[in-house]
Formats: sequence, structure tokens, C-alpha cells
Amino acid sequence: MKKSSALLVSFLFSILIANAQDAFEKYPVFPECETVEVSNLDVCFNNKVRQLISENFQEPSIVSEDNYKGEMSVLFEVTKEGDFEVLYIDAIYDELKEELKRVFGQFPKIEPATYNAKALTTQYTFTFGIPIGTFVEEEANKGESASITKQDPKKIIGTEEHPEYDAIEKFPYDNDEYTSYINIPLSHHNYNLFDASLNQVGVNTHTAQKPFVYADVNKYYNFAEVNARISKPRKTWFGRKWWNEHMVTIKGKDFWITLDPGVDLQAGKDTDADIDTYNNTRLVYTQGGLGKKLNFFAVVYESQGRFADYFNRFAEARAPDGGNPAIIPGRGIAKRFRTDSYDYPIATGHVSYTPSKHFNIQLGHGKNFIGDGYRSLFMSDNASPYPFFKLNTTFWKLKYTNTWMSLRDVRSEVTADGSFRTKFMANHYLSYNVTKRLNVGFFESVIWENDNDRGFDFNYINPVIFYRAIEFSTGSRGGNAIIGLSAKYRFTNRFNMYSQLIIDEFSSSDIFGGDGSYKNKVGYQVGGKYYDAFGVKGLNLQAEYNRVRPYTYSHNSVILNYGHNNQSMAHTLGANFSEFVGIARYQNGRIFGDAKVIVAKRGFEFNTAEDDFFYGGSIYGSEDNRVSDNGNELAQGNTTDFFHAEIQAGYLINPATNLKIYGSLIIRDFSPEVDTDVVFNNNTTWVNFGIRTDLFNWYYDF
Repeated sequence: MKKSSALLVSFLFSILIANAQDAFEKYPVFPECETVEVSNLDVCFNNKVRQLISENFQEPSIVSEDNYKGEMSVLFEVTKEGDFEVLYIDAIYDELKEELKRVFGQFPKIEPATYNAKALTTQYTFTFGIPIGTFVEEEANKGESASITKQDPKKIIGTEEHPEYDAIEKFPYDNDEYTSYINIPLSHHNYNLFDASLNQVGVNTHTAQKPFVYADVNKYYNFAEVNARISKPRKTWFGRKWWNEHMVTIKGKDFWITLDPGVDLQAGKDTDADIDTYNNTRLVYTQGGLGKKLNFFAVVYESQGRFADYFNRFAEARAPDGGNPAIIPGRGIAKRFRTDSYDYPIATGHVSYTPSKHFNIQLGHGKNFIGDGYRSLFMSDNASPYPFFKLNTTFWKLKYTNTWMSLRDVRSEVTADGSFRTKFMANHYLSYNVTKRLNVGFFESVIWENDNDRGFDFNYINPVIFYRAIEFSTGSRGGNAIIGLSAKYRFTNRFNMYSQLIIDEFSSSDIFGGDGSYKNKVGYQVGGKYYDAFGVKGLNLQAEYNRVRPYTYSHNSVILNYGHNNQSMAHTLGANFSEFVGIARYQNGRIFGDAKVIVAKRGFEFNTAEDDFFYGGSIYGSEDNRVSDNGNELAQGNTTDFFHAEIQAGYLINPATNLKIYGSLIIRDFSPEVDTDVVFNNNTTWVNFGIRTDLFNWYYDF
């Protein structure tokens, strides 16, 4: 620790010394000044600026008509790229300002100023007489590392002569989010709109690492152009904001911000259980950019709700320690509201920094998804939001994503002093476009807890090392490593197939032995997508099969399972199941419709006094309590037939904010072999109507 502190102090001291060295500064260089000594570059620069203004400035007629004699000042900068940009002009006439802007617009691109051999943006002020003639002074402000020369106190920005506040310019908002590096909110319906564009044969896209950022997708799917085609011309402010635009937009010279209110209001009925359902979410979200490299997004939700009977039971079965009654699936911990409802506040957001076209760095609180399917066996957005740090590296035919997460185990068994147990997850996913049709991917993940007060284990910071080797070196029972492989093949522009394979145990003899070993912890996914199906534009079809063996994602140390807030970080159904998913999605202008059918066979624990063995269905079971070492079969235990059908139709009110009105119908049949307190025969018919700002996925199919 002392050594690290000494190094840090030394580093900071070296920075302070460097910043004090004006000798490392160099003025911008016009071509005519290239042969001039460095010490005289300031004189050459000033003379050249004077010359260009004098030779090109054409005095407006109003100057002679009014017989005006006076001064005007210009504050301008030379950017890191060597371009001249006018920031502010002081003049008595607008005509003088416009003429001077025109003159600077003709300035050539030059070699920028440098400090310590690094290009930087510098600012300068020139004041000259009108009629054009004498130059009164020159001021220079060299960015982060400079001094100001010949500064007249009367001309300091912020004084009455230089009203800085009044000089702030406002620009019209021009759909800046679509070229930004903000994450596109994870919504299956919204992602379906541009999925076909990203999966054309020959494009060098990587579609598994989600959420996408706007800038990457906008190259193939022009958001502004698509929204313009369905725009509703409105002259009133309210009409524009309701149908087409963000509520509040602010844009300056090097920043932009949008601010919107939102809702997720639902009203429905579970007819089988005779429950009136509702959801009352009010939200506000903002997004923006500071410069071209830094973007941000944040949303705050305040929600109350009551849902269909099976949904409420599922939420309460995952209640955390501490007395709160439920965890709303995919959202978060809920407290009791009234006598039969839940109150669940949530806040999510991220900061995205893109230092170059090859790197994107994100720090946030939200969700991630890896895969091309409706489900993911690697990482899905099924669980509650969590803190994460993510690094995306893209070059050549590769995209490499590293994500580090902080998760929670909220069971009473591990809660201490009222605090939930913290565990950590690190994963990386490498996507490689082998050909213009074939993509393959490699996935690796590890989970570890804060045992022995080791906290965040910096062994897992290395973005390229194999986690299994690290897990072994730090203690094989101190972590849980998982690996996976994926592939996608584009047969045509309208049809592709995708797959995933997950391996949670590294014993080849158990995996291939055929004895049904509990260590045979594998799962796979196979799916296909068909765009503009049967020639119907806007109709996309998807079929998917998922199969995960018992005990996958679980661990003998329960805290090391693949879960967060009592929810699975991968497939919604956990483990010990096989599942078929069929989905049809249709969009025509602002009208949309979805249909989904899921048929599954699942295996649950009995959890009775007679049989409390772990059959490998819940990822929160302990392998030490397994029913058998060998002979384990898919859907073993309390075998359950599961059917879920869901239809939704609606209208997109505002494409800028994703505000939609919709109606939905869910028909669900859940039939176990044996009814228990937790797993029992249940039929559901749930009718629901709502209006929502579509910023995340609701999953009702569990």
C-alpha cells in the first residue's frame, strides 16, 4: 500500500511539474511560418491573422453610412485539428459580426498548437479598429496549459464588456442521440426494427453483444430517416412533442441534452384468479453528450403494481431477507403497497466514453445481454439491474466485450447485519466474423464472493486471461467459472440461424460418459430468424429451442451460483428444462403486433418433508443435496408441462420517446405432476391494456 501511494504521489508531482513548464508550448503554425524559429512563432501567427483579416474584410455599407469609428473584438480558437472556429464577437452592428465570421470561414487549416508534443485547442482574442486598420491587442489562452498575454482587465470574459452568459449560443436539436454512443434501451420489439439491417450478408457487424449503441446501428439503419417517414406534421408545440419529438431539448456548441417524462400504465384482469391487475409507473429520463466522446443516459422509475396470480406468487417466492414481500422479476426489491400490491422504485443509467473508433468504455447501473436469440444461455436481461463496468473493443473482424459486475445474494442464510452478501462477476465475449456469412463467438465467465475479505479480486481485471486458470490459482471452491461457444450463419439477407453452447463443468468424462452424471452441466440453444417472411414487409418470424441439463448454473456453495437478487442471470427458466419458442413480429408504420408461443418441459424440486432433495431445477439449490450422482435426466423431479401464449397489438405514439399504447392477452397453463406449496397446477388468462415508454423488457413467460 505504501509503495502504491508513493508511486501515486510521484505521478501527480510529475504532472504538476510538467504543467508548470511553458517551455513545452508551441504556437499554431501557418504554412508561411514553418521556417520561423519556435520562439518567434507567436509573432508570425499574429501577423498572419492580421494579414488575412485585413486582406479579406469588406466593411459593410452601414459603417460608412453612419460614419462609424470604433472597435470590434473576436474570440476564436484553433482546434486540435487545426481548424479556426469563431466563439464570440463584440461589435456594434450585426453586419460587422457576419462579415468577420465570413472572413474566418476562409482561413486555411493549419498545424495546431502543441504542449509537450501533444496537440491542443487554443483560444485567442484580437481587437481592431473600425474602419479596418489598427489592431489594438492580441490575447491567447492555450487550453489547459497556457498563460494569457497582454490581457486588458476591461476585456476579461465575464465583465460587462465581455458578457459571457449572453454569449452562450443555442443550436437546434438535430437527432444527436442517433449518432451518439448511448445504449439503445433493451427492448425486443425495438431491436426487431433494425435486426434485419444488421444481419445482411457481407456486413461486418457483431449482433450478440447488447445493448447496442446508436452510432453503431445508425450506419445500417437510419433512425432519423425512418422516423421522418412516419412523422405527423404538427404546428403546435404540444402536437410536435406528443407525436414526434422529445419534450425538452437543449443544444449548445459542444453539448446536447434531452429530457422526457414517461409512464408505464397498465390495467387488466387475471380472469381465472379474479384479480384486477395494474401497474402505475411514472418515470423521467435524460440523455445527452458532452463533446463527441462522452455520453450519458439516466432514468428514474417510481412504480406501484399488482399483477396476475402466477406473477405475484413468483415475485413473493423470491422475497429477500429483511421483511420486504417480493422481488418484481426483472425490476427489483418491492415493499408492500396497500394490502395487496407492491411498491418498487428503480434507477438505471450509464456513462459512455469513446476515446477512439476502436474502444467504448461504459460505467453504469443496468443490464446486459449476450446472444442473438430471444433467450440467452450466456447472459440475459432477466434479472434486476446491477452496477457494471464494460469495455468494448472493435477492430478488423473482431469485437471483444469485457464486463465486470457487482451482484447481490439476498437470501437470509447469507445476510449479515442487515446487509446483503456481495459477489462479483466478470465475463468476456469474443465475436469473430470468420466470413461474410459465418460468425463465431467465445464466452467465459466467473463468479466469486467476498470471502477472506478479498473484495473485488484484481486477478480478474486482466481482460484476456482464461478465468478457469485464475479460479484454480485462487482456490477452486472460491469461484465458479463457465465457458460457452456460439455461432451464427447468414444463409441469405432474410434468413439466418444462430446457436449457443454453455458448459458449467469441465469434466469431459462426465459430459460424454452417458451415465447422467450431475457434473454433466451443459446447455444449448438453436434458433433461426426469417425477415419479411413470405414476402410480407415488416413481418419477422423467429423459432428457438433451448435445452439446459439439471444442476447447470448452480454450485455447491450456493452464493457462487449464476444468480442475482434471487433471479437467474441467464435463462429465465433456470435449469433442468427443454423449451421451444416461436415468435412473430409485425410493424407497419406506427402500427405493430407480436405473437409468442412457448412450450416447455421443466423439472422442479418437491421441497416436502418426504422429499427435500435437489433435482437441479432451481439455480439456488445446493449440489451437496443432489438427488443422485448419476442417472440424472432432463426435467427430473416434479416434471411440469408448461405452455405460454401471448398476443400484443398496439400503436407507436412517439418514435422519439418510444411511447406506445397497446393491448395484450396471455394464456398460460402450468401442469406439474405433483402439487406442492410452491409448484402447483395453475391456469391463467390475463387481459391487459396499457400505455408505456418502452425502455426495457417485461418478461411474463416463466
